[in-house]
Amino acid sequence: MVVEESSCVYKNGDAPVEARVKDLLSRMTLLEKIGQMTQIERRVASPSAFTDFFIGSVLNAGGSVPFEDAKSSDWADMIDGFQRSALASRLGIPIIYGTDAVHGNNNVYGATVFPHNIGLGATRDADLVRRIGAATALEVRASGVHWAFSPCVAVLRDPRWGRCYESYGEDPELVCEMTSLVSGLQGVPPEEHPNGYPFVAGRNNVVACVKHFVGDGGTDKGINEGNTIASYEELEKIHIPPYLKCLAQGVSTVMASYSSWNGTRLHADRFLLTEILKEKLGFKGFLVSDWEGLDRLSEPQGSNYRYCIKTAVNAGIDMVMVPFKYEQFIQDMTDLVESGEIPMARINDAVERILRVKFVAGLFGHPLTDRSLLPTVGCKEHRELAQEAVRKSLVLLKNGKNADKPFLPLDRNAKRILVTGTHADDLGYQCGGWTKTWFGLSGRITIGN
Repeated sequence: MVVEESSCVYKNGDAPVEARVKDLLSRMTLLEKIGQMTQIERRVASPSAFTDFFIGSVLNAGGSVPFEDAKSSDWADMIDGFQRSALASRLGIPIIYGTDAVHGNNNVYGATVFPHNIGLGATRDADLVRRIGAATALEVRASGVHWAFSPCVAVLRDPRWGRCYESYGEDPELVCEMTSLVSGLQGVPPEEHPNGYPFVAGRNNVVACVKHFVGDGGTDKGINEGNTIASYEELEKIHIPPYLKCLAQGVSTVMASYSSWNGTRLHADRFLLTEILKEKLGFKGFLVSDWEGLDRLSEPQGSNYRYCIKTAVNAGIDMVMVPFKYEQFIQDMTDLVESGEIPMARINDAVERILRVKFVAGLFGHPLTDRSLLPTVGCKEHRELAQEAVRKSLVLLKNGKNADKPFLPLDRNAKRILVTGTHADDLGYQCGGWTKTWFGLSGRITIGN
């Protein structure tokens, strides 16, 4: 049975967000609440996932596409199909669809690809980064996606880390400046906007996700998903400042890190996730796990899934990037709540946060794709912006062997200039990771200049 609109505060677009959240939460069953906390991969999304399990969010992994070289309109068709199924559920709660749009809408064929964060950090140009965020938001929304898992604000402390290209740099102050991407993606909040409360300006903007909380760039020996050995004071000085800047811009979501802090996995660290992020820093959006982040809390991974769920949700994780075994997740979550091992208050808090972001993002009023945005994908203005970013990101370390005879600028009368190496004429290599797939590809993988 679909609830009548006339009696629902939550369906009244003129009602205050908090009143709508309270009204909708009061109408939800336990299964509907747990469904909102569940994020699944698009390959396992079916109409019954939304109508029977009330799934609240869908994502695509890097390289998971509707079909090869699917364009933005094809993505929009797929996502709108998921959305229509969600809207047909009892309460008609829209899904929020997320993707790793980390240097443009990089999963989509033909979208504008911008330099990675390490290149943008080299520009030292916060306004440029904000403009890139705004351009990315338009292209992401054109594909039907509502939520970009960006920016990564890891403060890189050891260049041996294999994901260092996802960091803006080693200086916390520089990384703080580059958080202007949040205002590009979500829009600039008004001066009176409360710190820590989620903000999305309108239909031309997306929900941003600052990640990975916290210390992922400071692991011992740069080991990926490793252990950051530091005092809390060091975290406050080096790794937490960029999050403060994002909260001041109304960032709507935060993603937990795979890494550990002094031996405790971040996905299980109630002190950092709840006592610091939510209580001390006042974050009112929702906290999402990383891909199968809960599974990593047991050894072998996922071997004690019930324990993983209990530990992470009680630590403060609000939405779980499952991403495949959602029926098991929902069953285990239900058992844990009914047994009292996860308090109902924790469930209500998580769902309240998720609904708040969905209302703020305007998903109840405009759940489907605005197809008028499709011409922005790969448009001339965005490609020129990408070229500006590339030019500004270039760093000259040494200009020739002799300072008296600089190598640059090149002689305009030179008959031949040799450009060599595997990356010299390879668009895929030049784009890097997170382009069409997680690791990236070689060759003419997308449309480019």
